[in-house]
Amino acid sequence: MQVQNVTGIHKKLFNLRVKTNVFFHFLPELLQGKISLKRFYYFLRRLLLFLAKMQHNKFVTIAGKTRLDLYVPGFPSPAFYTACKKFKEFEKKLPCTTALISITSACTYNCQHCYQKFDKGRDVDLDILFSTVKKLQDMGIAFFNIEGGEPFLVYERLKKLCSVIDDRAEIWINSTGTNVTQERLVELKELGVTALMFSLHSPEPDIFNRFMGSDAAWDTLRKAVGMCHEAGIAVAFNSCLLRDDFYNGNFERVMEVVRDFKACLIQIIKPKPAGGWLNKENLEFTEEDLNFVKAKVSEYNLNPKYKIYPAISAQIIEEDREVFGCTAGGTDRFYINAKGDLQPCEFLNISFGNIAIDDFLEIYHKMRNCFPWGGDCYLCEKYSSKIHRLYKEYNLTSLPLTKEISKEVYKNWERGNKTPLYEQLERLK
Repeated sequence: MQVQNVTGIHKKLFNLRVKTNVFFHFLPELLQGKISLKRFYYFLRRLLLFLAKMQHNKFVTIAGKTRLDLYVPGFPSPAFYTACKKFKEFEKKLPCTTALISITSACTYNCQHCYQKFDKGRDVDLDILFSTVKKLQDMGIAFFNIEGGEPFLVYERLKKLCSVIDDRAEIWINSTGTNVTQERLVELKELGVTALMFSLHSPEPDIFNRFMGSDAAWDTLRKAVGMCHEAGIAVAFNSCLLRDDFYNGNFERVMEVVRDFKACLIQIIKPKPAGGWLNKENLEFTEEDLNFVKAKVSEYNLNPKYKIYPAISAQIIEEDREVFGCTAGGTDRFYINAKGDLQPCEFLNISFGNIAIDDFLEIYHKMRNCFPWGGDCYLCEKYSSKIHRLYKEYNLTSLPLTKEISKEVYKNWERGNKTPLYEQLERLK
């Protein structure tokens, strides 16, 4: 798998190429009268606004397709143009383009922070999942992030789900590396899988093993990374780092490890009070801490000194009100857990219904009505204590909260304000 970072003058030229190609790709719709000149102009303006919000990223080319952001499919591709179509919607809410789907709760690990730690229940019927995914593609989902538990423990489910996703969307898979084989990776590549994303929460093998709850975690990861490179599937990582990790050198050591693993990208996850850490204290970052982390990430993404390091997608930057803010609840992403609960995101342990027993479109639109725009309030953090209290009060044994109890969280909640980007997008119509 050929991976190359796009920086400096090459990044500027790439931006020009994207703008030019998008213009000519959608120009026939204007010429055929499918879109008015006014709305074609506003469509392009919206895309330019969106593109401007991603210039803090290091772009990376994977097998000839360049991605601007973790959740934006590689350019040029049918999936990329699917994502662009989001900005052609002027009558309704802007459609969602990213879905995170868990296909099983089965896992051999016991990660300390796992947001699925209390997601107990039977994996949703595969036919129901197929039907839902097909609806999602027709609704404009351009990026599917498939995970578990560990998806390779139910490989046939994983393979069948990938097989129903066509090239209108891109597929990434989250894995620990357990049950990954060369043969399976070759099959998945043929089904359109672009990358496997592994968790890497410490640069030290022993500490990593303890965090993951398995003495074999590091070796399993290392072997799976090697198999991905041999099969021609890109390697990416996510890393949940606490505040001190950005001051004690752990962040830099993690970056060295993922560089040596020849990763294309690493997602830096801000520690969230969800799942196993729902009631955990000391996860806070001060404003000074946030600025410190943003500066570090920007240095690695933009300074030529770090050109050979993988691109960083940092939630602390992406969720800033001056970038995208929180886009959960279908504003730009949402989550379906292994038992079929429709959640605003994986870190917000509430449910709007279950695709196994409820009509998907009905519960999806119910969720969208609660999330009409991107906001500057991190609901997973603001309401974690209330979710934990309700979990205890109702003597629940699993999460997310049931759809009935979840209403007690969202019926009168304070969502904060629209982020500037979404205010600007809404005005352009």
